[in-house]
Amino acid sequence: MIKLLRVDHRLLHGQVAFSWTNSIGADCILVASDKVVKDEIWKTTLRLGKPAGVKLVIKGIQDSIDSINSGKTDKYKLLIVVQTIEDAEKIASNCPVIKSINLGGVKHVEGAEQIGKSVYLTEENKRIIRKLIEDGYEVEMRQLADDNKKNLANLI
Repeated sequence: MIKLLRVDHRLLHGQVAFSWTNSIGADCILVASDKVVKDEIWKTTLRLGKPAGVKLVIKGIQDSIDSINSGKTDKYKLLIVVQTIEDAEKIASNCPVIKSINLGGVKHVEGAEQIGKSVYLTEENKRIIRKLIEDGYEVEMRQLADDNKKNLANLI
């Protein structure tokens, strides 16, 4: 069961990992990233940062989509973490069980507009989000599970 699809450019880190896994009752974290899956140092760092008692799986984007759609992940209460809005869109649009996307950390790039404490959106990001919302996805923003949810349909 997918509990949350989260965009956070830092992926898995301290307070956020513990806040979200505890709040949603996740027992498995899927880090979906084509970059991380090829980087042994990054994978090791992520393994060290995961909460105790929570399984960590690191896969590329297409492998993640295939695993979700095959039912392999159904036995877990799954928190999926991706680095970019583009990756979230790829996973969500190819996995019918996903209905909501959380933006927790989208790093600043040139030309991006800050819309939240740690969320910066380019015009392309906004276009993708508008399309997701039009397609029926909830796209919300909050860093920690206890923060007030801000629906992006009202912000962009």
